[in-house]
Amino acid sequence: MNDLGKILIGFGLVLLIAGAIVLVLGRLNVPIGRLPGDLSWRNRTGTTRVYFPVVTCIVLSILFSLVMWLINHFRR
Repeated sequence: MNDLGKILIGFGLVLLIAGAIVLVLGRLNVPIGRLPGDLSWRNRTGTTRVYFPVVTCIVLSILFSLVMWLINHFRR
């Protein structure tokens, strides 16, 4: 059970850091979630809106992969 507690604390710290980064980027007007290539669709009456952040997901995936590669590289 001690290992589970450590894992949960680690995930909590990662979420805390990610939340802080999102807040800072929002205050700096960085267009995360509004990048060119993100798709949005609104019906004619304007009551329904569907949003697909395709490019944002690709950019975040590349950044996350780079961070994980760096962590793995320096752990050796």
